[in-house]
Amino acid sequence: MNLSLSDNTQAILLLTAPLIVGRGQPSADLLSPGEYKRLARHLHQLGKVPADLLSGQAEDVLSAVHQTIDAERLKGLLARGLALSQAIDRWQTRSIWVVSRADAEYPQLLKVRLKEDRPAVIYGCGERSILECGGLAVVGSRNVDDALIEYTQSVGRLAAKSRKTLVSGGARGIDQAAMRGALEAGGKVIGVMADSLEKAAMNRDHREMLMEGQLVLISPYDPGAGFNVGNAMQRNKLIYALSDAALVVNSDLGKGGTWAGAVEQLAKLRLVPVYVRSDGAENKAFAALQQKGALPWPNPTDPEGLLAALTAENAPRETEPVPTQLGLEAADLLTFTESEPLAEVAITAPESLPVPPDHSVLPVVAMVKGVSPVDPAEMLFEAAKRSICQVLETPKKIAEIADALKITQAQVKDWLPRLIEDGHIEKAKRLLYQLRKADLIDLCSSNETVNASDKDK
Repeated sequence: MNLSLSDNTQAILLLTAPLIVGRGQPSADLLSPGEYKRLARHLHQLGKVPADLLSGQAEDVLSAVHQTIDAERLKGLLARGLALSQAIDRWQTRSIWVVSRADAEYPQLLKVRLKEDRPAVIYGCGERSILECGGLAVVGSRNVDDALIEYTQSVGRLAAKSRKTLVSGGARGIDQAAMRGALEAGGKVIGVMADSLEKAAMNRDHREMLMEGQLVLISPYDPGAGFNVGNAMQRNKLIYALSDAALVVNSDLGKGGTWAGAVEQLAKLRLVPVYVRSDGAENKAFAALQQKGALPWPNPTDPEGLLAALTAENAPRETEPVPTQLGLEAADLLTFTESEPLAEVAITAPESLPVPPDHSVLPVVAMVKGVSPVDPAEMLFEAAKRSICQVLETPKKIAEIADALKITQAQVKDWLPRLIEDGHIEKAKRLLYQLRKADLIDLCSSNETVNASDKDK
């Protein structure tokens, strides 16, 4: 495996990752998620990206962000190049890949649903495309009896039979039972690890499934990190965000990670429908979750029943009116963090969303599978991205872009750093901006196809 990291990703790792190798101790100065978020916002305001901290202009950038994060602290973190190289070598030998929020390969569902609260870095092993499929999340406690293990495995088998991905947390008990049931039935599985990704990736029982594209294991924490209760709690939102619906098989009332994750989903995130097991003895935790909006599991026995459960409507999320034009101020947009490229819709759109023949801006941005409703700000940014990329068929300055789109230069300056971090455009010499070569080829190829079609008419 060739583990090639973008400059932005390398900078983010140096600032936030412990880079655990051997017996070395992680730096105590690592930026917390909140600190990194503030730094990313400041960089954006300056029109900079994380990679600029590793460039020839690093001193100027460090001086400019000094009031947000101490410059000397940042210098110390950025000087960990040797540790990063050793970590990359270690990850590569274990087939572990890394993506940051600045990468176009970052999981789309996490970008769209968690926005600026998504992890700065995701480590993984296995087929990344599985992360874009949605599916059924199954969660529950570690200590359960054999009857509940068999029940959970049957749910996993049904997910596999229905050709729906099974999403869980990889912990012993309910998590592993659901994953085992799906894998043994030939299904696909996402395991969101709270710890020990490296160990799980090297597990003999997992290797064949990982290599055959049946299983993908991911974690927002260093592959060598051990168990931490806080980490286990925090990763729960990723399980929900990667699914279409979730089933709570068992939970304690008012305590434990399963309870906390379900309550957060019902009361705050509200990303997907949450079900609770509806058979067996009366469960006070389930009753309490239903009062918060959980649904009784319909106990489907065939693929049609499971698919119906996965497409059930959840309590609606509050949304603002959809913007009707591009000329909005930066404050009207979602808060950007370095890595705040929103839902990725490439210049050549996926098959589910063909580009109109005239390459005009689509009236509605493509909805990532299982995401509803679409955030208005995401729609606005996607429309802007398409328009800017179309304008940049030839390199242009900020003023020229603004003039072509009939918007303000301030608006253009607000969007360009995001597009650079997405990897769609790049800054050239003499204050010019241009499409990356790969995207330019895609766009030109699409134009040629359209022109040929016009001639046929």
